Amino acid sequence: MLLPNILLTGQGARRGGAGRTVICLLARSCKVVPAWSLAGTPGVGKTTLGKELASRSGLKYINVGDLAREGQLYDGYDEEYDCPILDEDRVVDELENQMSEGGVIVDYHGCDFFPERWFHIVFVLKTDNSILYKRLETRGYNEKKLKDNIQCEIFQVLYEEALASYKEEIVHQLSSNKPEDLEDNINQILKWIEQWIKDHSS
Repeated sequence: MLLPNILLTGQGARRGGAGRTVICLLARSCKVVPAWSLAGTPGVGKTTLGKELASRSGLKYINVGDLAREGQLYDGYDEEYDCPILDEDRVVDELENQMSEGGVIVDYHGCDFFPERWFHIVFVLKTDNSILYKRLETRGYNEKKLKDNIQCEIFQVLYEEALASYKEEIVHQLSSNKPEDLEDNINQILKWIEQWIKDHSS
């Protein structure tokens, strides 16, 4: 049975992230294995969605932040945002084998540095600015980090990044404001996986 790889990504404040989450779908070798990306700022629901998808689909969940901490995959420290700077090349190298095996959910804050060849579809989760503001405020974000993330949502920075990184016809938006949206998105994605596997199993 073919299994998808799932990239849960989101643009962080250091890189001007929007309140969106993107899902992208992977093809490898002769057997096409889907992977998809969720991109968006912290607070849009990437981790919640990714873990729930893993639980319901049986796919493996990988959080790139945890992966980077464990392997020290950093290229310096951003004093302004008080966070380490990800070494994107080393992260891609670290994930390459797992992506080629299939059946992986990858959670991170950006999608533009992952190889385009990995993905077939991108879902951009959009969170209302007022809801996102409250979510980030409860996390104790400083004023600059909070403001930058909200501005990026307003200007659709991550959505534009997804359109620039992938073919326009594979980029789609989903709402991520309330629990009902989470359930609807999970069901929609699981149906997509099921149909994709049927289409590519012959």
